[in-house]
Amino acid sequence: MATPQHNSDVLVVSRNEHSDSKEHVYLEETFYILSKKNSVFRVRLTSKGLSLMKETDGNSKEQTILLRDIIGSKCMRSKRRHPGATSCVCSSLVGHQQLKVVDENSGDLDENDISAYLYIYAYILKHSRRNLKRERTTITLRFRSFDKYEDNNKEAQKWRTTLKCLIAGQPITNVPPPNDKKLLILLNPKSGPGRARELFQTKVAPLLQEAEVPYELHVTKHAQYAREFVRTRNVYAWKGIVAVGGDGVLFEVLNGMFERLDWQQALMEVPLGILPCGSGNGLAKTICHLYNEPYIGENLTGLTMALARGKVAPMDVVRIETKTKIMFSFLSVGWGLLSDIDIESERLRAIGGHRFTVWAAARLVGLRRYKGVLSYAKIKDVSNLPRPKLPLTLSHSISQDGALDSPDAEAFIDCDEHADVFTSTVNGKHQRVDSWYSVNSRRSAFYSTRGSEYHSVTSGGSEMRSPVHACMHGPAPHLPSLMSHLPSHWVHEQGEFIMVHIAYQQFIGEDFLFAPRSQLSDGVIWMLVIKAGVSRSQLLSFLLGAGQGTHAEMNNEYIKMIPVSAFRIVPEGTEGYLTVDGECVEYGPIQGEIFPNLVNISVPDTKI
Repeated sequence: MATPQHNSDVLVVSRNEHSDSKEHVYLEETFYILSKKNSVFRVRLTSKGLSLMKETDGNSKEQTILLRDIIGSKCMRSKRRHPGATSCVCSSLVGHQQLKVVDENSGDLDENDISAYLYIYAYILKHSRRNLKRERTTITLRFRSFDKYEDNNKEAQKWRTTLKCLIAGQPITNVPPPNDKKLLILLNPKSGPGRARELFQTKVAPLLQEAEVPYELHVTKHAQYAREFVRTRNVYAWKGIVAVGGDGVLFEVLNGMFERLDWQQALMEVPLGILPCGSGNGLAKTICHLYNEPYIGENLTGLTMALARGKVAPMDVVRIETKTKIMFSFLSVGWGLLSDIDIESERLRAIGGHRFTVWAAARLVGLRRYKGVLSYAKIKDVSNLPRPKLPLTLSHSISQDGALDSPDAEAFIDCDEHADVFTSTVNGKHQRVDSWYSVNSRRSAFYSTRGSEYHSVTSGGSEMRSPVHACMHGPAPHLPSLMSHLPSHWVHEQGEFIMVHIAYQQFIGEDFLFAPRSQLSDGVIWMLVIKAGVSRSQLLSFLLGAGQGTHAEMNNEYIKMIPVSAFRIVPEGTEGYLTVDGECVEYGPIQGEIFPNLVNISVPDTKI
């Protein structure tokens, strides 16, 4: 069978009506391959995907491209051939002339070609010897059964509309499903080694364009920009909020949502997403691992496809309290060795995730001990916890009028109302406002699908304005105040610790499988305790085994993993680091408790 990525030109000649008992057949056509004699493709669009059966001289081969691997489609017309373009006498030696197509509204159409071309874009999951990866594939179907382009285009549009309905999981109609809301994308250009903008341009924007997903992109200008942005804007205007960068960008977004008076409705109606361009990327790796999606560094294909599909799953968050602040966490809390490595390796940010390995070696040489009291509410039997909810698809927000459903809507001020907006496409034509690849460019524009916008880093008159009082809201705590006595059933451990690290995701970094049994929504906090007295060889074994999660089964005098529902750490002294989702917080007493299913997070489509 000819590989689909070769964009084989095919011609419609007939339609067959037989069906498959195992799957519903929506459309079916037979195509000839122009470049090969006695070869035809029988193409079916079914509830499972796109079935391609090649028949040549009585032999047949079949391939099915799963619906979950198809991201979008587009109808095109052939491009006008300019005089002299094929006059070279050696052109026939190159092979069959490559098909060139343009948008149907283009002024460079070949009026002599009445064919309509349907391009179908897919990213097929491929098994290699070492891992899984997605391979981009383009299938080109040429419709030319009728004498007029309008009739052929009508057939191609019928296939396109049906495919769009199937991808969206909506009933088949003659009208494509609406896509009126944009994604809000908040990108931190300084995340990790500082390549977030480049990765978005090269890895994310083309996929969103193929999927016809409009978006509005804002590049963060300073610390807490993303937090203030989501707190002060009408988030119901977007169908989702995507953090591009490290875990820190999502931490800002999450806490900005909890600072809204309408936090509960906002989190219910507006899902969050993450595209990893940072150093840690723990949540992104966890999502890919749980949903069998390949995770390859700086390859954002799978998670971008998840954004296009619109599938979300509930996720637990942990309410964190220090002496002066309340915050919400989705990843981890750290005290001791791992937090030291995380914070002190910031000076090596330019080398990306390798900074953790380098600094871990330094910290093993100069091992520190921390005195304090650790208290926790232990979960005795994690096997009896409720199963996590299945992924779901959010419908359109019920807040369609564009107004905040908040008793104090006037307190929410539109930050950035004077920002420059660059519309990246007009009538399907890309219009680059400025060169993306110019390092010294004052403004850089991303290309995108119709209606998408880019807000420049250097937008004038766009200083962030916030409500006078930013107050943390969220669910009421079940724990006593930080300085009060804890319930009698809690366990207390006092002494010297090398580290206490607490997480609620499987991975706390790309290569650190911290809690293999964790789920996105299971109500469990996993607490790793390493006490003073552990040998350096044991610590080295622990760090070397972090990629496989072998430490999770340890339970000895010095190292143990404990499932808990709440915790409190009271360190002695003033020297040390406490981190929440990789961000440094004030050193002192800290406590946290888990709240299940408070956030909806974008996940890959696992439907077969």
